[in-house]
Order: sequence, then C-alpha cells, then structure tokens
Amino acid sequence: MTKNGAADAVVVEHIEQILVVTINRPHARNAVSAAVTQGLVDALARAQHDSDIRVVVVTGAGEEAFCGGGDLKEMAGGRSLYPSPEIERAWGFGGFCRHPIDKPIIAAVNGYAIGGGVEIAMACDLVVATESAWFSLPEVRNGFLASGGGAIRAAQWLPRAIAMEILLLGESFSARRALEWGLVNRVVPDGRSLSTALDLAHRIATSAPLAVQATKRLVAGIVDGTAVTELEAWARNDREDGVVSETEDAKEGPRAFAEKRPPVWKGR
Repeated sequence: MTKNGAADAVVVEHIEQILVVTINRPHARNAVSAAVTQGLVDALARAQHDSDIRVVVVTGAGEEAFCGGGDLKEMAGGRSLYPSPEIERAWGFGGFCRHPIDKPIIAAVNGYAIGGGVEIAMACDLVVATESAWFSLPEVRNGFLASGGGAIRAAQWLPRAIAMEILLLGESFSARRALEWGLVNRVVPDGRSLSTALDLAHRIATSAPLAVQATKRLVAGIVDGTAVTELEAWARNDREDGVVSETEDAKEGPRAFAEKRPPVWKGR
C-alpha cells in the first residue's frame, strides 16, 4: 500500500510497452481525491522515467464514469484533493493536468467525464469515447473556475465560441458532439473505449520512441518538462482562481452539492 491509499484508488498495469492507468473509485464516479492524485502522480512519474513504457492509457473503473472531477464531498468536508501543497503546485489537478510528460497519453473515456474529468482528458494527447459518454465543465455552477486547465485548454481544442458556451453554461454534451467539435478522436460502441485506446497505443508504440516523444514536445510546446507555451495562461489562471476560491460562493457550491439542494449564490 502506498501513501494515502493510492494503490487502491489508482490501478496501474504494464502491458508490453503501454502503461494502463485506471482511476479506481467507481462508487464515487471515479472522482478525484488525494489518494487518486497521488496514484496518478506515481503513474506519470513512472511512465516518464521508464524507457520500457512508450505510451500511457488512462481510464476509469466501471462503465458509469471516466472521472467525475474533484470529489465535492471531500471538499465540503474540508479535505484537500492533494496529498501535499508541493504536488498541487507541481502537478496540478489530479496530479495530471499541469505536469506534461514526453510519452503520449490516450484517454479512454467510458461514461461521464465531468469537470476535472474533462480537464484530465484534455491533458491527454488522444481521446477515445464511448457512444454513451457525456462531457461537461460545470464548475461555474458549483462556484468555481475550471482551473485545472479547462478554461485554458478548451480554447486550444475548440473554437472560441464553443469553448465559451461549454464553460459559461456548464451544460453536458454528448460524445458525438465532442467528436464534431474536435474534442475526441474516436467514438466507439460502449465497452470498447479501452480496447480502442490500446489499439492506438500499440500502433504508436511501433514507431521510433525518441521521434514520438520529440514530436509530442514540439506539438505541446514542452521544454525541459514544462509546457512553456502555457506559462502565461497558467499564471492568469492562478490569479483568477486564487480570488474565486476564497469567496463565499466557492464554499457554498460544494456544501449545496453535499446537502443535495440548489446553491444560494451571494456574489461574494
């Protein structure tokens, strides 16, 4: 058992040259807790430094959800979603969204990807989704910003008008709509997201690994382990998030969710 129960919260399997990483909290829609964050940090660090691993596939346990975002019940109880402040600063939401690695990452989205779940998918390089998958960035409905990279990357992946719509309305959209918009690469029958992601991973793994990694660095703007093209955006993100996260509304959102009632916004 690793610290914070990470071995239970995230299951890691090395299949040939692919590291399959599964968020393992199906009872909570695979929502991110401190243990999930630690498990994802450990998995990405392993992938980055193990030359036998050429591609990473990330998915969620069960068929209901890929990832339900941050665990609002944990937040309402005053528990951090990060095992330490250092990991929060260095790795970002879920230990995944802010610390790029050279190896390609494929998201196998099965079921719901909500909030931080979409942000994890957008931190990947390819996305495969099932027909029944649904996506949403509902943070504004819970008193937050999509500060795990959602507000930054939505405008990179999508046309500005569509990015604004999904961020400001916070409404769900289907896998088919995500495919039309360019947010996902493949939409496959239910139960096939992982097998399709593995097929893509195997095909990537047949290419020269150093060329693949250099290609990812060029496209993603990664220099010395940092996405340098996003530095200014992350600085603005952190300033806005620092203000919003201290408001009364930011406390009301998780509390209302835990109490199963509509939030009462104060605008302060």
